[in-house]
Amino acid sequence: MNVAVLLLLGLGFLEAEGRCFFNRTQEYCVCYHLSQETAGSIAQCLAASVVEFQGGELERYVAFPIGDLDPSSIKMLGSLLIRKIIFRDLLVPEILLARVLRFFSYTQVRELVFESCVFEGRGNWEEMANQDLPILSLHFHNMTSAPLTGRQQDFSSLSSWLETLQELAVTGSHVTSLPCGIGRVFRALRSLDMAQNSLGDESLVSTFCSGAFPQLQVLSLQHNNLTSYHHVCESVRLLPELHHLDLSQNKLTADPPSSCQWPVALRIFNLSATGLDEVLTPLPLSLEVLDMSCNNLRAVDISLSSLKKLFLSQNMLQAVPSIRNYPMLDTLHLDNNSIAELPWDEVKHLRDVAAAGNPYNCSCSGAGGLQALAATGHLGQGWPQDYTCQSPPGYQGRLVKDVPVSVLQCNSATVIAPVCIALALLGMAGA
Repeated sequence: MNVAVLLLLGLGFLEAEGRCFFNRTQEYCVCYHLSQETAGSIAQCLAASVVEFQGGELERYVAFPIGDLDPSSIKMLGSLLIRKIIFRDLLVPEILLARVLRFFSYTQVRELVFESCVFEGRGNWEEMANQDLPILSLHFHNMTSAPLTGRQQDFSSLSSWLETLQELAVTGSHVTSLPCGIGRVFRALRSLDMAQNSLGDESLVSTFCSGAFPQLQVLSLQHNNLTSYHHVCESVRLLPELHHLDLSQNKLTADPPSSCQWPVALRIFNLSATGLDEVLTPLPLSLEVLDMSCNNLRAVDISLSSLKKLFLSQNMLQAVPSIRNYPMLDTLHLDNNSIAELPWDEVKHLRDVAAAGNPYNCSCSGAGGLQALAATGHLGQGWPQDYTCQSPPGYQGRLVKDVPVSVLQCNSATVIAPVCIALALLGMAGA
């Protein structure tokens, strides 16, 4: 069996017998526990754009002889339609991966995903020196491997490829730090996802050192061990192209006032579910999207002249923040707060307003404003079933949409005043 077949099996010489199943509509092929005896079933995957290999161990193939490819094998690999390969629930000897990965240069694979895989041992990556690969996106989730510390030489051997990589995700893998030298290898990386790891405040400083990730635009640090807003700011300020930062599901605390300046390119900032009971400062001045939902905020009194979208759902707000502080705002989400009334005059020009699950005071102005907003089509998901009255007592529990807001009931003064004037005139005429 030649190297081309080994590559097509996705390192899938697995001990248990299995088969491949091809979904022609989705161009997706899944192979379960392939063995040499059942490898023929992989032929149906040749027309797929995504191939997934599930389950097994590759240890017994570490000594499998791997030589250079013959011209026919190179031509065959280049003709495959496969763009994405997923490896799931595999024990992968790193030395075998190091010997096979270089042959991906003959394919059109753009994305590799390793899901719940265990990387065993340490490979010899010298054969990858000066080797280019077409792979632009690399994802690891729930990965177990040797620590990254002290492996700068391995990354140096892979530098010809890693310098062109555009997306990298290492999630749910208990990573505590990325050495500075590793970040400097990723010269073209646009997106880095480090969610659900164990990164702390101090480790960020070394990870995002001078010269690391110079083109990074999107960074997710969701669900790590970050606590200091100031430390995060100091760590990422050296990322000049950073456009989108996700700090959600960390437990951030308010540091003493800081002069730290966020990257000027930062436009999207996610601070949801970070335990905030006050707005942290300073905020990036050029923000266009700010998410502070799922916190304990009782008030939001900030001014951001460029802000277009503000998400404040699931807080403890009792009033709507002043829209005048956000002249460019078009989206405002306020679901599940303690807001009794929306200021109709301020929110009526917004394109997307979501405010379900609040205890509304169904006065004429309160119910009328919501009904008018709904009529424009700008009231978001949840209308009408999640908009109910808390007061007055006669309307408690009633849907806001069902509250009568006729002219006679809500604007009696506009009706009574002309009647009184008419009666007065009649009286004067009679006199």
